[in-house]
Amino acid sequence: MTLEILNADQKDALQEISNIAMGTAAAGLAKVLESFVRLSVPRITIVETSRIADRLAASLPPHREVSAVRQAFYGPVEGEVVVVFGEDGCNELADLLAHDGDAGAVKEELLLDVSNILIGACINGIAHQLATELSFSPPEILCTAVPLEQVFAGHQPTCEQALLIEIDFSMEARSFACHMLTFLAPDSFGELRSSLSRFLESI
Repeated sequence: MTLEILNADQKDALQEISNIAMGTAAAGLAKVLESFVRLSVPRITIVETSRIADRLAASLPPHREVSAVRQAFYGPVEGEVVVVFGEDGCNELADLLAHDGDAGAVKEELLLDVSNILIGACINGIAHQLATELSFSPPEILCTAVPLEQVFAGHQPTCEQALLIEIDFSMEARSFACHMLTFLAPDSFGELRSSLSRFLESI
């Protein structure tokens, strides 16, 4: 599906803004994990949310099981972020960073901490460049150790279509990898266009 809601300049601007914000997120994560974090170029598309599980399976490396964290954001632009983690990498990081305590609790805390770093830096970075402010719901564990196709079994974005920004993060010399999905709701498209136009006029 094409990006009818954005013209070519607006799409390029959103991709560049997302790239800068997510680069900041990768740097923050690298500091916490003490390892270089790679990230892909942001991919921006319009998606049917009922088919997101199929899209995810096609775009992610093969993971036997995954875990995921969800967090919503509100303001002039609204939506939600889902961060999907390959289970092998999660277990590896949990072992590396674990403190005394229940292994399951340590793993969930790790998922929430990593997601908080990525989502906060990415979404706040985008909002800052668009000169707007957002608020966030608390992050929540969406699922743990489930087959990839079941990530959205219990939850889907409420809108039928969304603007999706996708990016992959991976850690050098480790199996850790995660896939960040940012869904922007259709009610935000008008404000997004206006914000991107203002951004382009300012540069």
